[in-house]
Amino acid sequence: MAVYYGVNRRIDVRIPMRDGVNVSADIYLPDTAGPFPTVLVRTPYDNSRQATVGKTFASKGYAFVAVDVRGRYDSPGGEYYPYFAEAQDGYDVQQWIGHQPWSTGKIGTRGASDLGLTQWIAAPERSEFLTCMVPRVICPDQYRQLFWPFGTFQLWMSFAWALQNSIHSRQPGLEPHEWRAALRTLPLRNMDEAIGQHLPQWKDWIDHPHYDEYWEPLNIERRLGEVACPAYNMGGWYDLNSRETFLNFNALRLDGRTPEARQSKLVVGPWPHALSQSTVNGDVDFGPDSKIDLDALELKWFDYWLKGIANGIVDEPPLHLFIMGENVWRDEQEWPLARTDWQQWHLHSGGRANTLLGNGELSRAAPADEPTDHFVYHPEYPVPTVGGSVCCDGAVIPWAAQDQRDLEMRADVLCYSTPPLAEDLEVTGPITLTLYAATDGRDTDWTGKLVDVGTDGYAMILCQGIIRARSRESVSQPTLLEPGKVYAYTIDVGVTGNLFKRGHRIRLEVSSSNFPLYDRNLNTGNPLGQDAEIRMAHQTVYHSRAYPSHLLLPVVPRP
Repeated sequence: MAVYYGVNRRIDVRIPMRDGVNVSADIYLPDTAGPFPTVLVRTPYDNSRQATVGKTFASKGYAFVAVDVRGRYDSPGGEYYPYFAEAQDGYDVQQWIGHQPWSTGKIGTRGASDLGLTQWIAAPERSEFLTCMVPRVICPDQYRQLFWPFGTFQLWMSFAWALQNSIHSRQPGLEPHEWRAALRTLPLRNMDEAIGQHLPQWKDWIDHPHYDEYWEPLNIERRLGEVACPAYNMGGWYDLNSRETFLNFNALRLDGRTPEARQSKLVVGPWPHALSQSTVNGDVDFGPDSKIDLDALELKWFDYWLKGIANGIVDEPPLHLFIMGENVWRDEQEWPLARTDWQQWHLHSGGRANTLLGNGELSRAAPADEPTDHFVYHPEYPVPTVGGSVCCDGAVIPWAAQDQRDLEMRADVLCYSTPPLAEDLEVTGPITLTLYAATDGRDTDWTGKLVDVGTDGYAMILCQGIIRARSRESVSQPTLLEPGKVYAYTIDVGVTGNLFKRGHRIRLEVSSSNFPLYDRNLNTGNPLGQDAEIRMAHQTVYHSRAYPSHLLLPVVPRP
């Protein structure tokens, strides 16, 4: 029978950092003789919001420590500037906990999004007390995967987060209509001033649009092989960091520094950034089995690694994936799946793939000499973001599974669809689009989106990707285009686990904008973020013997 304890709470305990700054911690201890294993959270979002979680863990025999990161809420240290102090501060907090009389010397970290980031940043520092982690919905490389993915600026998330975490974060935020106006501000660098704010980190993010020495300390991906403890990763197909959740898992599972790190695990459901809150994600109900108790799974992980309880969790398969369409959970051993049949699905048309009513087709047949497709991309009228892997306010941008048919009636959206499928086809894995295209400017963007079209025409977004043309070869040393020249672009369209049912169609959308998820490419080739000049771009997509544009799908054989 489970034993539950009363809770002793210690508020605003000061933990010294190596540079003399003290950070504030709220500590929850079981009302019984210790020592105890510790669950640690480090947050920029006010550690008092962890009170309920802290009491729950303490009642179950854990010490729980919730820390305000430096510069936030009860922690001094000057004006908050995100991330750069987190590696050393995280290590110092872990060392302090490990030497407390109430500590067994075993620490597990938890938390989602930024609370996951504080875990990953500190993990390569390798405190001897850090025993396991449960990071949710976060990436390890702040440049390539969060702020400037594929050379484009992740506009909505970056600005919303910067505003939320400014020194004035206790003030009310913007209303949805105010957001929509603010996000169109040009140049991007002045967006904070346009709403009466001063955000130094915002200008720094904009002033470093290419991977350089500013971003290097925040690239934890290059250090994941140094992590010595196991992580139970948690993510969603519709999370902002869906791709990176698999990257984190593989880095430790395949290349972890210790045998323990190589016992890491991952669970992924049909969820957005908030994870398993409802069976309805976006406007699709994925069924009663889609919602699971992640907190119970997390506790089982901590019980094994921190308390030594032989509950069998490490013997379970490393991957637990929800397959949409079929709406079932399935255990797997590796990512991508070893039995994957990598299939090329080629783009075709008679030269009019514009809109869902056009003649764009997607098939296994290699292209012949076919007409090109054309559209005009005007930055004043970008394709709006509707669903997909988006974070974090559905009132401004709808997230998760959403119908794409309104967007697919735009002339600047090319649609390539299969005929209705004769049998079920499962696509589970990373999706890549090879696109041969030309533009009449020095720079532009190209987007790809994978869509499941039902028998009733409902077009459910699965995943999406983008690439900035100047960053096609390197995000460190971008090169502008020669107008009119055909280039090959490799677009990471994301990850998914989906069963396209018999009678459904697979659809690929190609365009040049997805706003305000990403910033608008102004098509000028001018310095990014500093530009207010706008020009239209005339876009051409090729699919022929010489330029075989195709989608690479990870098809999983059915039993």
